[in-house]
Amino acid sequence: MKKIQWLLALVLISLVSLAQAITLPGPVVSADWLANNMSEVQVIEVRTDLASYLRSPEFDTDKKTGKKFLVEVGGHIANSTLLDFKKVRVERLVDGKKIKHLIPEKADFEKLVQSLGINSDKPIVLVPIGQDMSDIDEALRTYWSFKVYGEDQVAVLDGGMAGWLSEGREFTIANSPKATGNWIAKAERKELIASSNEVAAASKSGKPQLLDARQPAQYLGLAKRPDVLTFGHIAGSKELAPELLARPSNGALYFWQKKTYDALLAANGLSSKGPTIAYCNTGHLASGGWFVMSELVGNKSTKLYDGSLYLWTLEGRPLVGVPLN
Repeated sequence: MKKIQWLLALVLISLVSLAQAITLPGPVVSADWLANNMSEVQVIEVRTDLASYLRSPEFDTDKKTGKKFLVEVGGHIANSTLLDFKKVRVERLVDGKKIKHLIPEKADFEKLVQSLGINSDKPIVLVPIGQDMSDIDEALRTYWSFKVYGEDQVAVLDGGMAGWLSEGREFTIANSPKATGNWIAKAERKELIASSNEVAAASKSGKPQLLDARQPAQYLGLAKRPDVLTFGHIAGSKELAPELLARPSNGALYFWQKKTYDALLAANGLSSKGPTIAYCNTGHLASGGWFVMSELVGNKSTKLYDGSLYLWTLEGRPLVGVPLN
């Protein structure tokens, strides 16, 4: 009898804990919200420059106004954990070929997240550097990966660490290792991933619409990344350049409101509604296009082409662009 009472008590405690668990306000949280709810969430700082996590930030002073401003991000939010962005994308075998830049297998992603000390009992807030859209896309690619594997209690800090520091908030350069967490992948949402064949069909039919998330020079075929074998873009695609996706303020980048994104999409010949596939060079910058379309505009029929033009051109598929001399 006592054992049954003890089990019932544990169940009640668990239910109360779930009822009290905080709910994220949306896919993006402000620095104010994070500061007020720090003990209720788990913070992951997503970076390529790993040394910056334990390095002091650099500030300078405007000679005219005397105002201090951020020059280089350093340090981290207390009790956060560091995620090496290079581990977010891996090499996998696809049809017997080794393909780089892809989302890890479910078990591998689960192991990676657990190694950060992340548990399943609290929401997750991802923090980019926040000074360039490319580094913000590191957090957005991680966000997309969490979504693929069933995690809905995840958000991104608006302004990133740059915004946090520019607002004069507390930071630390101390390292605080964490025990292995118990986070579990709850699903495998393959509907968020577009295949090469889906992209090829969309290029011919115009549906879904194709969103190219690269800079104009790459879209037009004037320049290319080394991983992409030929110049240009997929026929029928429309560009949404990364520099359009956020607004600068005090040394940090912040997301626009939905109405601004709706207008930007329309100005670039893209619809804010209807099926969409976002792509870029390797699936990094495409995370920004996917996040804006799916999470901020609310178009849930948006996919990301994992591997993007690296995979597309590796398969010998064509691109179009302006004539080169």
